[in-house]
Amino acid sequence: MSSQTTTKAKQSAFKPAKARGSANSWTVGRTIGQIVLVISALTIFIPVVWVFFASFKDKSEFYGSPWTLPKGLHWQNFVDAFVDANLGQYFGTSVFVTALALVLSLIIALPCAYVMARFDFPGKKILKIAIQGGLFINVNYIVVPIFLMLVDADKLLYEIFPDGFFVNNPVMLAIVYAATSLPFTVFLLQDFFASIPKDFEEAALIDGASQFTIMTRIFFPMAMPAISMSMLFNFLSYWNDYIISMTLMTGDNRTIQVGLLNLMQTQKAATNYGRLYAGMVIVMVPVLIFYAIVQKKLLQTSTMGGLK
Repeated sequence: MSSQTTTKAKQSAFKPAKARGSANSWTVGRTIGQIVLVISALTIFIPVVWVFFASFKDKSEFYGSPWTLPKGLHWQNFVDAFVDANLGQYFGTSVFVTALALVLSLIIALPCAYVMARFDFPGKKILKIAIQGGLFINVNYIVVPIFLMLVDADKLLYEIFPDGFFVNNPVMLAIVYAATSLPFTVFLLQDFFASIPKDFEEAALIDGASQFTIMTRIFFPMAMPAISMSMLFNFLSYWNDYIISMTLMTGDNRTIQVGLLNLMQTQKAATNYGRLYAGMVIVMVPVLIFYAIVQKKLLQTSTMGGLK
C-alpha cells in the first residue's frame, strides 16, 4: 500500500510540472512570434510613413536631416507630380487597365473553377494539370513572345488599322493581364468550390433551382473570401506590373509604374525629391484603399452564402 501511494504521489506531482513546462514553452514561443511580427510590421510601416511625410516637404527641407517633420503641407508636390509629370494620365490608364483585367479574370475564372470543381467530364485531368502547370510560368519570361505575337497581328490588320491595334492598346494590356492570371485564379477558386459540401447543391436542386442559379446564387456568395483573395492578389499584380506594361505600351498610354520610373529619373536629376515622393504616395493610395475595401470579405465564413 505504501509503495502504491508513493507512486501515485510521484505521478500527481509530475503531471502539473509537465503541464507548467508546456505552458511556459508555449508562452515563450508566442512572445518570440509577437516580437518578430512587430519588427516585421515596423520595417514596413516606418518607410511608408517616412515617404508620406517626405511628400509634403519643400525642396529646401531635404538638405537637412531626413528624419525631420515637414514644416508645412506642401500640396504643390502632388499637383506637380499629377499634372506636370503626367502621372494623372498614367494613373487613369492604370485604373482602367486594372479594373478591366479584374472583371475579365473573374468572368472567365469563376465559371471555369465551378465546373472544374463540381463536374466530371472527358479531359478534366489534362485540363487540371495544364492549369496547375500555368502556375509555374512567370509571365515576365514570356512577355517577348507575347509582344511579337501582337506585332504580327498588327501587321495582318495594317490596312484596317495603320496605327496599330494590338500594341499600345490598354484593352489588349488588360486582356494579357487577365489571361496570364487565370491559372492562379482558377486554381484558388477551384479548391474553394470543391470544399463546399454537396448538401447545399442537393437542397437547391430539390427546390427546383437550375445549375446557373446554384452557381450564381449559392456558390459565388459562399466563395466571397476566396474571390476577394484572388482579387487582392491580382490587383497587386496588375497595378504593380512594370515589365509587361513597358513592353506593350508606349507614349501617353503608359501605366503609373512606368510613369513613376520616368518621374524618379527626372526628379533625381532635378533634385526635386518632394515631387518624387508625392508620386510614390499617389501610387500607394489605391492599394491601401482597395485592401481596406476587400479585407472585410477575407474574414467572412464560407457558410454565409448557404445560410442566405
